[in-house]
Amino acid sequence: MVRIVSENKWKKLIIIGDRVLVKPAKPEERTSSGLYLPPGVHEKEKVQQGYIIKTGPGYPIPAVQEEGEIWKEPQEKVKYIPLQAQEGDLAIFLVNGCTEVMYEGEKYYIVPQHSILMLEREEDL
Repeated sequence: MVRIVSENKWKKLIIIGDRVLVKPAKPEERTSSGLYLPPGVHEKEKVQQGYIIKTGPGYPIPAVQEEGEIWKEPQEKVKYIPLQAQEGDLAIFLVNGCTEVMYEGEKYYIVPQHSILMLEREEDL
């Protein structure tokens, strides 16, 4: 859950389904391992990179009801298969499948997981 203070009110951003919220990285920005996209790629804007701020719950799978017990309310209405992408990952993604949004004066992308080409994650090996 991302909470942003604006005019003394708390706002909550909820990302839906298999999408992630990405804050684009500057073209000259490099990761600690030296990963970056060359300037030619940025000029064509077919591929972008950015850090994942928030992820959706994943791919929905409807709950299965047993026959003969239709009157019963299912325990869980929907289950989710979690996403591979996690908050804090650096994502290389296709811009064509994304939606660009401006929120609180900053640019973000809403990216479906299938548009992500590669993730870089900081973790102990």
